[in-house]
Amino acid sequence: MKIHPSKRLALLLLLSVSLVWGQTAADSPAPPTSYPSPTPAALATAEHAISGHDPGPSGPSPVTDLLKLLLASVNSTEAFTNMEAMWATDRYFDFARFQQTAKNVAEMMRQAGLDDVQIGQGPADGVTQNGFWTQPMAWDAHSATLEIVSPQVPEDMRVLADYQKIPTSLCQWSGPTPPGGVEGELVLRPKDIRNADLKGKWVLGHRMSKTDLKQAGALGMVRESGVNRTLLDERDWENDFGDNGWAFNKNDTPTVCLSITPRQEQYLTELLKKGQVKLRANVDTRYYSGTYPYVSGVIQGTDGADAEEVLSLGHLYEEGANDNSAGVASILEAITTLNRLIKEGKLPRPKRTIRMLAMGERYGTLAYLDAHKDRTKRTIAAMCIDTPAGWQYMAGTQFIWSMNPQSASSFVDAFTVRLAAEYFPMVRRPHLWSEYNRGAYYGGTDDDLGESMIGIPTTSVNSGHGIPAHHTSFDTPAQVDPKSLRDLAVMNAAYAYFLASAGPEQMHWMAELAVERGYDQINSGTANSLDLVAAARDADSLGHLLYWEKARVDYNLARETKAVKQAVNLPQELAALAFFAGAQKVRIEGAVKDRATQLHLATIQPMPPNFGPEAEKIIVRRKRMGALPLDEIPESQREGFPDSGFWSPTMAALYWCDGKRNLAEVIQNTEMELGPQNNFDWVGYFKFLQRHGYVDFVQ
Repeated sequence: MKIHPSKRLALLLLLSVSLVWGQTAADSPAPPTSYPSPTPAALATAEHAISGHDPGPSGPSPVTDLLKLLLASVNSTEAFTNMEAMWATDRYFDFARFQQTAKNVAEMMRQAGLDDVQIGQGPADGVTQNGFWTQPMAWDAHSATLEIVSPQVPEDMRVLADYQKIPTSLCQWSGPTPPGGVEGELVLRPKDIRNADLKGKWVLGHRMSKTDLKQAGALGMVRESGVNRTLLDERDWENDFGDNGWAFNKNDTPTVCLSITPRQEQYLTELLKKGQVKLRANVDTRYYSGTYPYVSGVIQGTDGADAEEVLSLGHLYEEGANDNSAGVASILEAITTLNRLIKEGKLPRPKRTIRMLAMGERYGTLAYLDAHKDRTKRTIAAMCIDTPAGWQYMAGTQFIWSMNPQSASSFVDAFTVRLAAEYFPMVRRPHLWSEYNRGAYYGGTDDDLGESMIGIPTTSVNSGHGIPAHHTSFDTPAQVDPKSLRDLAVMNAAYAYFLASAGPEQMHWMAELAVERGYDQINSGTANSLDLVAAARDADSLGHLLYWEKARVDYNLARETKAVKQAVNLPQELAALAFFAGAQKVRIEGAVKDRATQLHLATIQPMPPNFGPEAEKIIVRRKRMGALPLDEIPESQREGFPDSGFWSPTMAALYWCDGKRNLAEVIQNTEMELGPQNNFDWVGYFKFLQRHGYVDFVQ
């Protein structure tokens, strides 16, 4: 826990200042005012929380023995074998293989002794929506090759792509060629594709508009690999191939697309400098209305068929061993280990059911949630694992833990941090772990289920290869570390089992963890605030900081209080936290006053932000769960506004919309969470969403 050097002053203020709330953040609810005065015991907890202790545990905790038992019991060899089996079919990434993978994973669950193993079938018709995500068209690939016809070249350079040998040679949702293939001249990507004459030609380049290629008459795309050009003989996997977004929807543009390596691209570029180059592609693929499978199985809790549930989820159906066969294999090993320990009598059966879900990323998750609304309501927490198991001796492979969006702060955030802080030093992992800062853009995964229209508090983990290699042919089982699989399985099993078994005593302990996280969040925020005040140069800057940084204290207090109460209401501890928050506001006021004196300025008045009168009148009501990929709207018709299918400021803002806050409050909370948004047109954006039917405005 990072503590500002003046923490002793903060503690003195905590003990001596009666709380007087000044300017409050535009956060709803307002800062707590109804807590009883803190008892000496609660104040002692507060002193401990801000005393500068390391976040690593100083002694045994309620999870220590569980972690040790799981570490001794997890079978990383079995997890690796299962990962390889999942990858063997998923690496071909078509819907026929997806069905086979689902059958294989279901059989693995049955062999592990799980109950209620089922394969569900979501739609894959390019039309049906779950949330506002349009489910993709089913697509099968039988074969695909790309070869140089002329000039004559050495045999080892003639065949540029072969799906059967290297599946990433073919872009997912590539269209077919006529039977027997099609031959044409290769050209470099022109600056203005739409208005170029590309009839009968292959176009070499990175990302290109399919509709522009079609209008220009191109045969298709020869895709350069750009993820890591130092991997000369690896190729990118292109799976972002819809006209308006990620997946291919009905009435999208069929386009032939093959992927080549950096070495091959360099070779073709040199050939083009010398003269004409002709290629032949032969691609056998088809689009159809099908289904998109998801698989689930459970350890049944003692509370019976209608028990609350804890969910462990990871996505299948991508080409990589790390992304994400390793994630699903680690979850399977976690739940297999728990089931074995329960049946051996080494662990009591939990009261709540533990469920494993393996599905298509985003699309499969939303289909599952729509199909099982009652079950979703009974699910108290989840952990998502995605792209997680690189070789741990390499820098860049540390585990990165993402917490809930701040609009959905939860006690499971603090619980996850505690598990990580206790477990990873136990196994001496070289590169330990970090907590993801959502202030930066993140590609994302199914880690936002805590948002209010779903309501499942969820933390997630990912890692890396140590080098840039995401969505490339480099992502094979050789890049998966069995020790990382072990660590993921232990963490996931401990999280799921402890939450599934938790009674009043355990919930109280997790609430206390959330209280300590509250101190950390408020204190670290205040430390940053004081640094900003010390650097301020004029009255306007100080006035802005006086409002904004005090409001940040209220913001952090409100969301961390919510997280504590989600577990157990601890009025005494929360009273101490509220007093501490008040002390931080006094520190900020004092720092502003001192800085004004240094700059020879008059008394500083707080300067609230002005988001405009229209923002203060608009109240947004969401219609459906989840993010907004805008996959029904061509980019040219989006008025310059971004999609928000994965983590982004627009997604964070959407999740702050609860039908009660006005848009000015939503904007302020979003900027508290992610920082200033550079004059983004929030009013225009939400009016755009309203016009297209994604949200309503409360009258």
